[in-house]
Amino acid sequence: MNDVCDGREMRIPARFNGPPGTGNGGWCAGVFALAGGAAIGGPAVQVTLRVPPPLETSLELRDGSVFAGGTLVAEVAAGTAIAGAVPPVPFDEAVAASRGYPGFAHHPFPTCFVCGPDRAPGDGLRIFPGPLPDGRTAAPWTVPADVTAETVWAALDCPGGWSAIGSSGRAFLLGRITAEVTALPEPGAGCVVAGALSGLDGRKATVDSTVYGPDGERLATARAVWLAVI
Repeated sequence: MNDVCDGREMRIPARFNGPPGTGNGGWCAGVFALAGGAAIGGPAVQVTLRVPPPLETSLELRDGSVFAGGTLVAEVAAGTAIAGAVPPVPFDEAVAASRGYPGFAHHPFPTCFVCGPDRAPGDGLRIFPGPLPDGRTAAPWTVPADVTAETVWAALDCPGGWSAIGSSGRAFLLGRITAEVTALPEPGAGCVVAGALSGLDGRKATVDSTVYGPDGERLATARAVWLAVI
């Protein structure tokens, strides 16, 4: 077994955390989706997280379900095609929006692999989605040298979530994500990730996110359901 996936067996390295001690939802969903047959350029895949994914633990995909021993961690299924996308944001506007990232002042999980400000450059993705005047979020993203499909699933995660956090002031965790990855960005590329809140119903927030390449090409998009924890 390697660090991430060997056939139908997986292990999430500690580096890819979200809340302390558990996996980042987007990264883990990407791992589970790829183990379940998702492919770059392929159809949408849906991953539902049933418990926070454990780190450094042997996980097994069986009949579309991910287990840690006898505990159901996640379910993988074909997703509905994502027709729309969060509208693109020019790179300079994303840089300006990122300066207002609420997580700089208060972050429920400051060591998150994707959006944690306490992660050093080259360690976390350091995607800091700030608000736009119309309620969307946007952030620049410098693509790491070791980019994979799982990396892109992770990049789709938090920018959508922060559109819910920013509008409500509550902490949320990913519950379900459906994603399509059309193409991988080039290592070192300056991309933009945009997020938008589609609906808020009690503890449940429905959010969208899209990754755009330097030329404005849509590389990946997702629709996710986040659940408020406090």
